[in-house]
Amino acid sequence: MRPSLVIVGVGPRGTGLLERIAANAPNLYAASELDVHLVDPYPPGGGRIWREAQSPLLWMNSHAEDVTMFTDETVTMEGPVREGPTLHEWAGVDGRLFADRQRQGAYMRWVYEQTVAALPAGIRVHHHPHLAVRVDGPRDGRQRVWLEGRTEPLLADLVVLTIGHLDAELDEEQGALASYARTHGLVHLPPDFTADSDLSSLKAGEPVLVRGFGLAFVDLMVLLTEGRGGRHEGDTYLPSGREPVLHVGSRRGVPYHSKIGYDWTGERPPLPRFFGPAEVDSLLARPDGFDFRRDVWPLIEKELGFAHYHRLFTAHPERTTVAWADFEEKYAVADAVSLPALVAAAVPDPADRLDLSALDHPLDSVRHPSYDELQDGLRAYIEADLARRHEPAHSPDLAVFLGLLSVYGQLVRLGDIGSWWHGFFSYLASGPPGPRLRQMLALSRAGVLKFLGADMTVTAEDGVFRATSATVPGAHVEARALVEARLPNPTVERTRDRLLRELYAEGAAATAEGLLAVDPADGRVLDRSGSPHPRRFALGPHTDARGSGAFTRPRTGGPAFRQNDAAARAVLAFLRDLSGHAAA
Repeated sequence: MRPSLVIVGVGPRGTGLLERIAANAPNLYAASELDVHLVDPYPPGGGRIWREAQSPLLWMNSHAEDVTMFTDETVTMEGPVREGPTLHEWAGVDGRLFADRQRQGAYMRWVYEQTVAALPAGIRVHHHPHLAVRVDGPRDGRQRVWLEGRTEPLLADLVVLTIGHLDAELDEEQGALASYARTHGLVHLPPDFTADSDLSSLKAGEPVLVRGFGLAFVDLMVLLTEGRGGRHEGDTYLPSGREPVLHVGSRRGVPYHSKIGYDWTGERPPLPRFFGPAEVDSLLARPDGFDFRRDVWPLIEKELGFAHYHRLFTAHPERTTVAWADFEEKYAVADAVSLPALVAAAVPDPADRLDLSALDHPLDSVRHPSYDELQDGLRAYIEADLARRHEPAHSPDLAVFLGLLSVYGQLVRLGDIGSWWHGFFSYLASGPPGPRLRQMLALSRAGVLKFLGADMTVTAEDGVFRATSATVPGAHVEARALVEARLPNPTVERTRDRLLRELYAEGAAATAEGLLAVDPADGRVLDRSGSPHPRRFALGPHTDARGSGAFTRPRTGGPAFRQNDAAARAVLAFLRDLSGHAAA
């Protein structure tokens, strides 16, 4: 019987794993046979999120030159580097273009096809356009993968779950809001991948409360404006008359920061400096564990500050009062108490200082007497953000971005560190393209989009949804529709994915945040005693080894690529040894 591997989920993560299998197979699995079964109801390559069959109005939030599915020498891994084109090289487009998701889906399909073609002759690939609903089987024997609509399971020597983003059952608050909506004839759209949401219930001209100001909101904004026939002409939006009126708020009350609109020049900060492998080793070695805020965050703050000030002192020395070497020496030994005075003496302009707390809470001290006055204030905030993120004089911001990428690469080894960091990273480093924020301003001026402010709360009473915020004390906005503009949290307890839910019910371990617990070395699924399952692996955002994305910027180390390589090598070594024992 031929060895068999089943990969559940063939979006970018499953494709990336398959690419690493193709890269490592000549050395680890030469001249051997293998059936690889790919299970995904969506086309291989793009999967659900990046499928080609979605609105051409939806963009990526990365420049085309910053998207690659191929490894390079910056990836720390045992397997061989197999270089390939970035999205912009493959598509032949301007590297600074924000490509639409259809084009990214086509790129992912091409990567998948090239990967399959690169597999050794003995490895055969079979795609099953079904949903996997269950995995069972003994720890020391073949696994069975059951597919929706099929009566016979796929038999697998190993199973890898690269499922990606998960749908989820409603939490207690969402359930109460949904129940109230059903009782009172209101509309409640829970967290979802926006391209899959049915927006037809949001009627023209009617107010809609939107909770969430990140990338899911940007998609919602586009689909309910341009998607309904409106158009942008320069800085002016011309409504079609079919748009609802969107009232948006969130915890911060502001959109994610604009993508930076200029290229790096000159010396890069030497990262990691204060948060690298040695510091991670030390954290992992603590017998009583570590606390993110107490033990990890101070190291991250020091690292991001180093990146910021290295750039400021080396690229803009006229805005500092001392030499970089002197500042660096004192910065290295400064603590939380002495650091503010050191920075204030060396960096005269407060706008040149890095204040991560202020960045995370931009509206904390902002109050407006009415929502009308808030609109002008928020438009001014967005305009200032756009100006700063497109002005090379503020290039320390780009250095902090590089620092964030470096930090993310280290954090992968620490497992589940809670959700706050991932949100903070996305807010600073993974925001929308500048043109989307300019469209947001045009929609605001046209009255189609209205801002609610920070610490938004929603209640259901008197037959409507009612929103308040800390930014406009005592005021509220009412609507008969509420949209939760964010992806569901990837928890195995509340996931709608039957396979993961049953895996958890049968003993797979989950973290406090509800992520599937895996061995950080190779992605093997852990049980509640901490033992890795010899025949089950998992990679991606539903695990506690989630990386910063299944694809990444070139030459930034690609944590997901490193994880894919480790898992691919473990898979091939297991199957090789299994075949060897069988032959003997």
